[in-house]
This record gives sequence, C-alpha cells and structure tokens, in this order.
Amino acid sequence: MNPKILALLCLLLCTAAVLAGPPLDDSQEALIKIRNDLEYIFSDPSFSAAHWGVAVQSTLTGEYFYLRNENKAFMPASNMKLFTTAAGLLGLGPDFRYVTRLLAHGLISAEGVLEGDLIIRGCGDPSLSGRWENGKITAVFERWADSLQARKITAITGKVIGDGRYFSDGRIGAGWAWDDLTDYYSAQISALTFNDNCVDLIFMPGDSLGAAARYRLEPNTAYVQIVNRVTTGSRSKLGFWRDPGSNKIICEGTISQGSKERRDWITVENPAKYTATVLREILLSRGIRVYEEAFEIDELPGYLPVEYKTVQLASHTSPPLSEIVHKINKDSNNLFAELLLRTVGRELEGSGSAEAGEKAAKQLFEPAGITPQQFYAADGSGLSRQNLVSPMSIILLLRHMREQPAGQAYYDSLPVAGVDGTLKGRMRGTAAKGNVRAKTGLIGRVRALSGYVTTRDNELLVFSMIVNNYNVPTGTANHLQDLVCERLANFTRK
Repeated sequence: MNPKILALLCLLLCTAAVLAGPPLDDSQEALIKIRNDLEYIFSDPSFSAAHWGVAVQSTLTGEYFYLRNENKAFMPASNMKLFTTAAGLLGLGPDFRYVTRLLAHGLISAEGVLEGDLIIRGCGDPSLSGRWENGKITAVFERWADSLQARKITAITGKVIGDGRYFSDGRIGAGWAWDDLTDYYSAQISALTFNDNCVDLIFMPGDSLGAAARYRLEPNTAYVQIVNRVTTGSRSKLGFWRDPGSNKIICEGTISQGSKERRDWITVENPAKYTATVLREILLSRGIRVYEEAFEIDELPGYLPVEYKTVQLASHTSPPLSEIVHKINKDSNNLFAELLLRTVGRELEGSGSAEAGEKAAKQLFEPAGITPQQFYAADGSGLSRQNLVSPMSIILLLRHMREQPAGQAYYDSLPVAGVDGTLKGRMRGTAAKGNVRAKTGLIGRVRALSGYVTTRDNELLVFSMIVNNYNVPTGTANHLQDLVCERLANFTRK
C-alpha cells in the first residue's frame, strides 16, 4: 500500500478514536439503556393523543434517569395530596392534634338544667368517626353524654348548635363536578365534621324475589330521609342520589337475593348541622332532655361569639397529624385532605380557606425550589380539575421531604405496591412489590403515580408520572406505569 495512503488511514482512525472518546463504563451504559427502555414505554401508540409528564431522578447522584415534559403543568388528580400532606407536616408538625370542644352557653342550675345552648365548636378535626373508635361511629358523642351525666346535667333548655366557623370558605371545592356530590369522595367540607360527613346506608335483600329490600342507617338518625325503591332481584345493581341542597336520599335498583349486606356511604347536606343533630339524638337516647332543635350556627343571625360566656363541658382530641396523613395518603381520603389544607391556612395565614392554605403551602415549599409557576392548588384533594402541578415540582417535593424531620412520617404514609392502600392490587409478583412507595391519582382522563423506588443497587429514586387526556382504559395507563416501576426496581449500574 502506498505509504501516504497508509498514513492517511492511520490519521483518520486516530481522529475517530479521539472524537469517540473513552469507552463507556457500565453505569453509563446502564443509564442509556434504561432511558431507551422508558422512552419506548412512554412512546406507546395507545397514548398518541395523550400528554405525558415524567421525571425520574436519583437521590444519590442527582442524575435524571428520564425526563418528558417535566416542567409543563398537568392536572395531578390525587397526587395533589402529596403537596397537602407535606404542607401539613411541614407547617403544623407530625404531632399536631385537633381539639373539638363541647361548650355550655348559659348557666347550669342546681337542679342540673343547662339554661341555654350546647355548642360543638369544630376546628377541622376529621376523627369524629368510627375510624379511630373500632367502628363505633358515635363513640365520641357517647363519651360526651357520659360527661354531661357526670355533671348531673339532666336537661338543656336551648339548642344544640354546630359551629364550623373555624373555616371561612364554602362546603364544596372549586371546580368539583356536581354529579359527584352524592358520593363519599365528594363529601362536603366543614370545620365541624362527623363520620366523614356521610351516612352509612346498609342494604339487605328481602325475603323473596321482587320484595322490597331492607336497609338500616348508621348512625340511626332522622337527619336524612330515605326513599327506598330497591327491590330483591337476581343480581345487585344499586344507585343513589341525594337531591341538591337537601338530605333526601333516593335509592334505586336491585340487590341479589342471596347476597350479603351492601354498605354505601352517602354524603349529607350541612355537616355542622348533621353533627349537632346526631349529638342531640344521642343525648335524648340517654335521658337528657333537649327542649329545642339542632342548628348550624350560621342559621342563627347575630348569635353571640362562642367565646362569650361559655364553659367547656367536654372535648375530643384527635390522633396526631402523622396518623391522619397516613389515612389521607394510604386511602386517598379527599375530605381529610381538604380539612388539612384549610387548617394549614387557618393556623399559618389566619384564614381557614383553600386559598389561604395554598398561600401557606407555596411559602413552605420555597426551600424545595418549587416556584409558583409549578404549583397551583384549587383544592387539597385533587378532585378539582383546576389543580395544576409539574412532574418536576413533585420530585423536588419528594426529595425535600426525605431531608426533613417529618420525612419518615411522610414516606410511611404512602401506599406500598402490592401490599396496602391504593396500590394493594398493583405490581404483585414483581420486583416493585414491597418496594415502591407512591401516591396514586385518578379523575376522568387523568392518571398519576409519584413516589419512591429503590433499585437493585439500593439506590433511592424519586419519580413522577402523570398522563392527561388519554382515551384508553385506565387499566392500560396503570399497566404502563407499573412497567416503569418494575423496570426502575430492577435497575442496576453493574
């Protein structure tokens, strides 16, 4: 070969080698492979009309494993609870407790007569229910009746009044769908909350096909009116509707002749009045006479401030906030999240509104690097379609919370894949089971999953996956998100 040609070839080979740089190590090759894998998953043609927002980052190295529309705004559905519970833990602390007070507005005579009103003053406590009372819905009210009887109170000449003025905005979140308002997940918001602001409606089949179904209420209250159009049939298909602005509940459909009890939870109108009504009913059942009816304090224009000439007769203290946050995230409890957001607003900004809660939250999140453009909260639960967050803001939040004193309570509150909460039925039989801790999110055409996953090298990753406007079954979106979690759980740099 001509020496000049040979020299030229050598030069070209050397130049190519220099331009190519050193060979990739195992870690770099692994990162390239997983990025390609994730790109392939998120390019699924089934989602060609949808919008994906994704961010995956190592908490160890800070490397981004994958990014797609990470700074764009998406409807997060219940991923909004990640922000609400973080704001609660950061702003109030995991040991924060609510206190609901039972007050006498009047004098107690020597004969044991309260000559005045009985007031229940709420402060956003979600725990006046059977959730913390071994299923006994009215347990707190029974203890209050005990307290009154211990004081020898035998009669109340005035009203039983529910006071929910600790919160300042309406009972319905901004942007909530009107046709969801009968369902438990859209329960009305009030600083005075009882039994998740629902009645438990339990249906049982009748004695024969075509017979009217039987039912019972828990609590057994006259506050709601039940219109029972349910019959006994060959299958169960029940529907419920509460007339807007009323407590008339219409029940239709069939319940299978051989079926067990069917329990549903139906929302009530005006939770504060509901609470006062049930307490009054309990007192009457215990032999304590109540001369007047139950009211919500806003029904009594000009009523004196609660602080004026009142005496505390009893109180109820909630479990610590860490336990409440656990229920919010594990079970995706919308009402509890709404109560928490307004409590943050009231405690930190002096106003018990969603707007004040959002203002306080934005300030709390500044150290995490979350900008106002990355986070807008119309409500605390994610039920509203007006909420907007970016995947990047979520992973910034997740990283920040791991560094905080309340970080463990936050981490422990998230559902565990294949084990509990809203992830109990997902990722079973994979490396993600018992590994992934993440918050789900679901409203119409929105599916989200964000949280933590540990790789095979014991490297902790934070991730956020949000899809908006998909037109395939939700199970397909779940499957795709599960595949990503499985791939991340199996990742190794070796």
